[in-house]
Amino acid sequence: MLRLLSALLLVALASASGQPSFRPSIRVVNGTSAVPHSWPWQAMVLFEQDGALYFICGGTLIDPDWVMTAGHCFPYNGTYWVLLGGHNITNIGGNQQIIPGEKIYVHPNYDDNNASKGNDIALLKLSTSAKLTDKVKPICPPPRDYILPHGTECYITGWGTTSTGGSIPDILQQGLLPVVDYAHCSQPDWWGSSVKETMVCAGGANVAGCNGDSGGPLNCPGVKCEWEVNGVASFVSIEGCDTLKKPTVFTRVSAYIDWIIGIIGGYPKCSC
Repeated sequence: MLRLLSALLLVALASASGQPSFRPSIRVVNGTSAVPHSWPWQAMVLFEQDGALYFICGGTLIDPDWVMTAGHCFPYNGTYWVLLGGHNITNIGGNQQIIPGEKIYVHPNYDDNNASKGNDIALLKLSTSAKLTDKVKPICPPPRDYILPHGTECYITGWGTTSTGGSIPDILQQGLLPVVDYAHCSQPDWWGSSVKETMVCAGGANVAGCNGDSGGPLNCPGVKCEWEVNGVASFVSIEGCDTLKKPTVFTRVSAYIDWIIGIIGGYPKCSC
């Protein structure tokens, strides 16, 4: 039986300046512990090495057979697994499902040497379908090309650490990240040209995503559903995860609906 180690490996949000910053994982800054299984689509992407599983990234179950995550979350050749239904990662029990991945699809235009070019999105096909329960169920993406209004109150979720270089939590964290629209986020003293219209900025200097939250969801009030996954955690400032005027940057899922449908072979099997 493969072991999920508490000593986590190489969890990263990419650095906007270029090469992804592979440092020990870092959590939602100034987040709070989530209510158990309140985000039942939350996934953890794991890498298998020497009979153990190491935490690499977050992810989102969007279909019983598919997990969406970031393109930069696959730094190694080998077998990747997914943990579903997780909450306290030191207590893996009957509510959790650990499923090996079958195939990885990284967006063909993602550049691992420069995350700010965009397209930081990937799909992981599961070798067996997730068993859907009240603790494990997929979330739907937003409508094609949907743009979140400025100030929309979204949540980031993940198992990163509390601060840049901080400690790793056992409990899934959540943090409120109001959306910062492109007009604000692309200003020269904010992200400037590093942020693209295929991205979503959210948060500020107080609450932020950080390295361990890579690939995880930006959970937002939905257009058709109560919650929809509008973003995939992509990068933060090299100056620190909670840098002023450098909100967390996500891949905007609504810009990639056609690509997702093309890979999956249809619209994801999700329900509100």
